[in-house]
Amino acid sequence: MTPHLAATLGWLALALQAALGLLCAWHALLTKRDPRSALAWIGIVLLLPLGGPLLYFIFGVNRIRTRHRRLRRFPLPLEFGYEQPDDAGMTDPAPGAMPEGPIARASARISHRACLPGSHIERLHNGDQAYPAMIEAIRSAERYVYLSTYIFGASGAARDIIDALKAAQRRGVTVCVLIDGLGQWYTLARAAPALREGGVRVARFLPLRLWPPSVHVNMRNHRKILVVDGEIAFTGGMNIADYHVLGDGSGDRVVDLHLRLRGPVVSQIEAVFAEDWRFATGQALPEPAPPGGMAGEAACRVITDGPNEDLDRLALVLLAAVSAAQRRIIIMTPYFLPGRELLGALQAAALRGVDVRILLPGKNNLPYVHWATRNQLWELLQHGVQVRYQPPPFVHSKCLLVDEDYAQVGSANLDPRSLRLNFELNVEVFDPAFNAALSADFESAWAPARPVTLQEISQRGLAERTRDAFCWLFSPYL
Repeated sequence: MTPHLAATLGWLALALQAALGLLCAWHALLTKRDPRSALAWIGIVLLLPLGGPLLYFIFGVNRIRTRHRRLRRFPLPLEFGYEQPDDAGMTDPAPGAMPEGPIARASARISHRACLPGSHIERLHNGDQAYPAMIEAIRSAERYVYLSTYIFGASGAARDIIDALKAAQRRGVTVCVLIDGLGQWYTLARAAPALREGGVRVARFLPLRLWPPSVHVNMRNHRKILVVDGEIAFTGGMNIADYHVLGDGSGDRVVDLHLRLRGPVVSQIEAVFAEDWRFATGQALPEPAPPGGMAGEAACRVITDGPNEDLDRLALVLLAAVSAAQRRIIIMTPYFLPGRELLGALQAAALRGVDVRILLPGKNNLPYVHWATRNQLWELLQHGVQVRYQPPPFVHSKCLLVDEDYAQVGSANLDPRSLRLNFELNVEVFDPAFNAALSADFESAWAPARPVTLQEISQRGLAERTRDAFCWLFSPYL
């Protein structure tokens, strides 16, 4: 190769790198909804000529929204609990289908789902209560069982659920199990092989693989769903693993909250599973039956969130609920890294006299999240928000209570990973009786918890403050 040709090829390579960097920067400018994210990606692709565009192609391009929209099958009518937004992006709720009030109206317009009256809800604490109830429901199945989870172990209590699913499949019930492609690796003993041996249809949500390339590390399905025959559903924050069973008191136990639901809201939960199953497999499940008859007094609605067209829906509902609070806001969450909007809404609520209380684990299973949270707490404490740390074991429960008649329970944490990167499912409940029961649970956990003071946070040493601030710097990705 002559020197002239080598120089020409070098200039062509540089020009190609520059063009690729500019193309990626232009794509980030047009598609990113957060200016900080857009600016960061533009800097990366322009400053790293080779690695920057490659990183952007792997981690920065949201292919989920396009694929999800293409595969979506259920433009269900609003009375079924789901409706695609029209061109104006707004759908009015059906008359009489939802409670009155600013939270209910805002949530209907954000979620495009009806608030269905007549559901019955039971609180299930830890695997000690949730797993036997789930096994009982699976054993009673006559037509189908749909299960979706982030983590699915294969020993102890998890093995009992596996056996119940396999037994249901043997007696002719259609059993579909969806496990997150990353979450499946969180336990050494995995459920998928044992389930497949029993003939159960098992799918993985966005599994990690080199070819065809799939490296969606961030976009995980964090939802927890069990639906049996369209009659009963379970959802909440609980994975399927031994550590949720507190009975024997051994090992590192994890406290969590799950819900058992009957009534019309089950159809909404089933529709979400069917949508996720089609996304993961390309296979269509039978359309959910119309909502069933009245089973209780609670009016419920499913709120979904994810890096598709549902992006920011849950965050907007949370902002609407916090902004509408008149008397109290109660938050229990394991991971608390609110964005500036939610942080400001909580501060404003406390300043106008609302009783704002936040209950966090004193010892987090992810220490860096705990440290990042400490870097923000002073902003809440100085305006009168009360914060307490729960003693061990680690509490993974997630719930929000506003005033006396609104509650939210589900899989979503109050951090950027849940509110922007993961597929999540929460159930909002308009029911004073359920709110009162959940409030009693909260008060029993609040009483022994240790108060966090502004003095404690402000008197951290320089090394501690530096560590906390450094972790907070990466809070959008924790």
